[in-house]
Amino acid sequence: MINKVILVGRLGKDPEIRSTPSGTSVAKFSLATDEKFTDKSGEKQERTEWHNIVAWGKLGEICGQYLRKGKLVYIEGSIRTDSWDDKESGQKKYRTEIVANTMKMLDRRGDEEGGGSYGGARKQSSSSSPAHVEDDEEVPF
Repeated sequence: MINKVILVGRLGKDPEIRSTPSGTSVAKFSLATDEKFTDKSGEKQERTEWHNIVAWGKLGEICGQYLRKGKLVYIEGSIRTDSWDDKESGQKKYRTEIVANTMKMLDRRGDEEGGGSYGGARKQSSSSSPAHVEDDEEVPF
């Protein structure tokens, strides 16, 4: 069985960074993807889908350090849906997240659209390709 998601989109807000009691970092942020299509009447339409992204460990630290609202990123991971009973209403609630295991920054170097720079990470990289980090790799820059 396969549970794999690939998304390319823009951050809806700066990542929120927290740590577990054991010290593991976790970054949470929203990612918007757009779909353009023509409806039955021939009119062009655009639909935006919002995705909740979670990145753990070293990848979470890097997301928190370098990603900013509006930045274009590639995310690869898996879908996870959690459920719980709402304490007030007793209703079952659901939350679907993408647990990221790969992130690539896709904006061009020096591109200031949507919220600033990467804090120098791109300048330190000797590669012209986007930064690529998997949660079990060392930081590449």
